[in-house]
Amino acid sequence: MPILIRDSKDTDILALHAIYSHHVRHGLASFEEVPPSAEELARRRADVLGRGLPYLAAAIDDEVVGYAYASPYRARSAYRFSIENSVYVDHRRHRAGIGRALLSALIARCEDGAWRQMVAIIGDSANIASIGLHERLGFRTVGILRAVGFKFGRFVDTVLMQRALGAGDRTLPVEAAHDDGGGNSGG
Repeated sequence: MPILIRDSKDTDILALHAIYSHHVRHGLASFEEVPPSAEELARRRADVLGRGLPYLAAAIDDEVVGYAYASPYRARSAYRFSIENSVYVDHRRHRAGIGRALLSALIARCEDGAWRQMVAIIGDSANIASIGLHERLGFRTVGILRAVGFKFGRFVDTVLMQRALGAGDRTLPVEAAHDDGGGNSGG
C-alpha cells in the first residue's frame, strides 16, 4: 500500500492520540507514563506549528498510521539552529516502511529551514529498530545516558543520535552571520 506523507491536520488528533497513547502505555519510546489527553496533544501540536516547525502525518488509504514532528532541542537561544525529531508509528503497522517515510520527509522539510542539526533522543538502548532507522538516515550515535529513565519497574537508557541538516556547521546561518552574540540580531 502506498504511504502518503502530508502535513498533519486538526482532524488527525484522535488518531495521533491513539498512536501515542499506545506507545506511552506499552513502550519506551516516550518516557511519559500517563498518556496526555487529546486536548493536550492538540496543544503540543499547535506549539510545534506555531514555531514554524513541521508536524507530519502518514496515511494509508486515508487512515493515519503514524506521525513525526520536529521540536526545539532546547529552549535557550543558543540552541535555535538545533531541533529534535519524534516519530511514532501505529503499533500494528511496524516494519512497513512508515517510520522511514516519515523521518525522511521530516529531514527534508527541516533542511529547507534554518536548522543545522537534528537530534534524536531514543528511549531504551535496546530499541534497535529506532536506532537502526536513524542510522540508515544518516544519524550517528553521540552518546548514551545510562539509566536516566525509570519506567515499567526498571531503569532505562537514552540514546543520543545526531545528524547535520543542510550545510550543518560548515557555514554560518544567515542570522548568525549578523548575530551580536547575545542571540539577537545586531543593528
